[in-house]
Amino acid sequence: MIVFHEPAQVPSGFGPSVVAIGKFDGVHAGHRAVLERARVDAATGGAKVVAVTFDRNPLALLRPELCPVSLVGVTQKLRMLAETGIDATLMLRFDEALASLSPREFVEHVLAEALGARTVLVGDDFRFGKGGAGTPDTLSELGGEFGFRVEVVQDVQSRDAGRRVSSTWIRELLTAGDVADAGKLLGRPASVWGEVVHGLKRGRELGFPTANLSADLEGFVPADGVYAGWLVDEGSADGLRPGIRYPAAISVGTNPTFDDVPARQVEAYVLDETGLDLYGHRVELQFTDRVRGMVAFEGVDALVRQIADDVEKVREALT
Repeated sequence: MIVFHEPAQVPSGFGPSVVAIGKFDGVHAGHRAVLERARVDAATGGAKVVAVTFDRNPLALLRPELCPVSLVGVTQKLRMLAETGIDATLMLRFDEALASLSPREFVEHVLAEALGARTVLVGDDFRFGKGGAGTPDTLSELGGEFGFRVEVVQDVQSRDAGRRVSSTWIRELLTAGDVADAGKLLGRPASVWGEVVHGLKRGRELGFPTANLSADLEGFVPADGVYAGWLVDEGSADGLRPGIRYPAAISVGTNPTFDDVPARQVEAYVLDETGLDLYGHRVELQFTDRVRGMVAFEGVDALVRQIADDVEKVREALT
């Protein structure tokens, strides 16, 4: 998948293209349904499939007090979009300059001139242009002028819950620690991504060395607790050990037994590995099942026994 960060980077004559526009936060099942529809449309006419999205939630600039925590960061979003098989992503920087474009200017410069859009897919709540003045109807009117048609894609609904699949719903599930149901809506395990850094090394002292993720990790961190999941080692800057996946017990919280970790921490013990050196490596932690909540224990011996029990439960959950 080709990645562009501004319309000027798109080579002349790149189109025609079928364009899907959205925040694509989490690239969940609903988003992938839209992108799959775009792929089918493009296949019948030799067009490229392009996702147009943003480097942040527009609310982060326009109404920061209302902006939710993103499910994924930019690195994660691009990787997930690439996995859908689309041809390109235009990852626009949502800044004052972009926010000030009128609906016509956005359509002319981004969709028509840069991408040569033939079809544009949006949701029925899509808004664009300065002040959110543009609606799907506005887009359709401009499409008639600039030579593309607009398709408004309906939401994917959960039959069991009677609710549309959305990033908001997934955030609610993760906040409650329900990573299993969140994974169903995402179509893959919920995950965080970041660099392994040095911690207090208490896990090593207890016989369960952990890989601690840096505080500036990407992704929505679920509720405090212990989880079954996977650690995917994507290697260090020199490209070592790329793509190796390990079963892992993942801990999220502030270590209440010792009460000396002021901020929430995400760390993972790779099952049956005590000599694995992941410092400086970029890893993805994938959450599949919740084992228990985070509690304080009376002493180190009780904590070690509980960790050993957690590891066995994780092992069972992953088999």
